[in-house]
Amino acid sequence: MSALAGMQAGESMRAVVITRPGGPEVLAVREVPRPMPGAGEVLVRVHAAGLNRADLLQREGRYPAPAGAPAEIPGLEFAGEVAALGPGVRSWTPGARVFGITGGGAYAEYLVAHERMLVAIPETLDWIAAAAAPEAFITAHDALVTQARLRPSERVLIHAVGSGVGLAAVQLVRAAGAIPYGDARSAAKLDAARRWGLEDGALVEGDPICLVERVRAWTGGVGVDVILDLVGGSYVTAGVAALAPRGRLLLVGTLAGREASIPLGRVLGARLTIIGTVLRSRPLEEKIAASQAFAREVVPLLAQGVLRPVVDCVVPLEEARRAHERLESNATIGKVVLAVTG
Repeated sequence: MSALAGMQAGESMRAVVITRPGGPEVLAVREVPRPMPGAGEVLVRVHAAGLNRADLLQREGRYPAPAGAPAEIPGLEFAGEVAALGPGVRSWTPGARVFGITGGGAYAEYLVAHERMLVAIPETLDWIAAAAAPEAFITAHDALVTQARLRPSERVLIHAVGSGVGLAAVQLVRAAGAIPYGDARSAAKLDAARRWGLEDGALVEGDPICLVERVRAWTGGVGVDVILDLVGGSYVTAGVAALAPRGRLLLVGTLAGREASIPLGRVLGARLTIIGTVLRSRPLEEKIAASQAFAREVVPLLAQGVLRPVVDCVVPLEEARRAHERLESNATIGKVVLAVTG
């Protein structure tokens, strides 16, 4: 019997819809058509979805969904179970527990994903923990391990260390045998990061250039080998000054601004590498590669409990507005997760 048996075109589902660009008030839960999987695709019944800063930008009309993703339903990561298979799919069976990243559409009871973008959820993770893992750990692993080629004993500085990606990065750095340092704008975030393995942290209350002296103290004046920059702006300027010779700066976000003053003489003289990286807008094959690296190198550590997703709070799908307000408060420690189904 076909895995699509019983699935009818035109069936509906609940989803959070962006009704117009604006604040959290523009989000509404509505009945929308349920997607149907095409060739090589899988229909996933979503149980939980993690929130990300990109969702806020999409809601504000400043970060449109990539081609092929739902334009009005946000959500970049999910945990759920395989509901149906599109033509030609052989790698999954209905009922399999899966998680992963997507270009959009995770704030819904169902979504469609390419079969190679899905990863099996280890038995040690429930739906909520699983939904909090993919975007944070894939982003951090791809930047630190795949691109920066992090080595044991290297020192790493993580900006916005109390965020979901920041706390994932702390754990990945420790798992790699390297040493994580970090900064945040609240003492509570630094305290939380220390519980997850942070070596030491700095509170940034004004210009992040203050980090340079802290880095020198931590490293005996040498500087850090790798910086994971999740905020951009003036943090890039400070990061260039804080790097050791031949250091690598991975720029992932621009929450603090899209412009930065970079001392090129320092970049040249210290032979620094600055890498800009995003996930959402990458070609499908590159996202598949990042997801498969996650499955191969990160998921076994999640299964063993070496790595653990950090959840700030869980909010029902119907209260997505409140979930966005919580993320926008900048008070979160770890991930905000939407509970989509019971």
